Amino acid sequence: MSCISSNNNRFYAEVESTFGTVPAITEQNRIPTVRLAIRHKAVQGQRRDKTGSRTYVGSPAGVRTRTSFELETYMTSWQEQSQPPSQGALFKSAMGGAATMHPAATVASVPAGNHLTLTAPHGLTAGAAVSFGSDIRFVEAVVDTTTIQLNAPFSIMPSQGSALNKTIVYRLGESPGSVSVYDYWSPQTAVQRILSGAAISKLQIKVNGDFHSFVFTGEAKDVLDSTTFTNGQGGLAAFYQEPEIAAFDFSIIPGHLGQAWMGTTATQFLTLTDAEITIENNLDLRSREFGSTGHCCITAGQRTITLKFNLFQQDDEQTTALYQAAKQRSPISAFFQLGQQSGQLFGIYMKSVLLELPEFNDKDTRVEWQFSASRAQGTVDDELFIAFA
Repeated sequence: MSCISSNNNRFYAEVESTFGTVPAITEQNRIPTVRLAIRHKAVQGQRRDKTGSRTYVGSPAGVRTRTSFELETYMTSWQEQSQPPSQGALFKSAMGGAATMHPAATVASVPAGNHLTLTAPHGLTAGAAVSFGSDIRFVEAVVDTTTIQLNAPFSIMPSQGSALNKTIVYRLGESPGSVSVYDYWSPQTAVQRILSGAAISKLQIKVNGDFHSFVFTGEAKDVLDSTTFTNGQGGLAAFYQEPEIAAFDFSIIPGHLGQAWMGTTATQFLTLTDAEITIENNLDLRSREFGSTGHCCITAGQRTITLKFNLFQQDDEQTTALYQAAKQRSPISAFFQLGQQSGQLFGIYMKSVLLELPEFNDKDTRVEWQFSASRAQGTVDDELFIAFA
């Protein structure tokens, strides 16, 4: 008998085809996780009957249960680009739309600063991602079958014959999905857990910390464990054992590496000190229906996507333009690139954000503007795009 080390822990995640049914996994489903907090409790009403004393006499068996979770993970490299990134299942569930892989392409010409013409029909749509060198960018508009307009220029513009890198894009959708999260420990005699029917109600992307990090929060249908498992839980006949442990890439990206582009005309800012993008799916897992003891399915409410950020005030045109846009309620675009090396790039693009007026923080030597949660808007499922390259 020995105490369990908190570092002897491995996590996996996979998208469920049916809500609450645990899918099979391989070593490729492993995710780099900082922590996983699971709270499983019974939902008990207050007994109001006269018992003859002040003693609590208990609750009936079979009460409803509620399982919530919070999972934090660092951004890591995307080395095996024939497969989705390690956190891909989590992003697909949170976003609710399609995950589209865009293969490498070749540049035919660069007709203008933000335009690219490719040697073959690109098949891209607005919100698709392209990458060149140490940059990732998004398609702002499709000019024709071979020409696209980017949301911001590359740091170093490609030339004729330059190769664009592979990307994968996660889009918003009407119906967020669910994942199973597998929580395995060493030794094997420790309690192993599987979170089934995990629906991500909130995703937070944090910029400019020690490391870039993502936080996924939500509720789940159930939590299975290796000690109390019964046949049929999660659609399994037996508790699912951990796949054979394989080599895993733990390389993470420092939080200060990246780019920020904002404005009515996208301009790069080098004065950003902090940013956080939040997606709120406002999910209802339908747990109040008569005859059910747990969550039935996922129902999504209106989506809320917000951006809050801090930057140092300067008297240049691009900084004062942000204040003017907030005052006049003029939408701006906002784009963040995390990382600065191919295979370690992550992009977030919001084409239309209504800024709130900033607070002036003058407690330090330089004045800092603090923009509170400003809401992104769009037409249909196009408020935000996420991509890896």
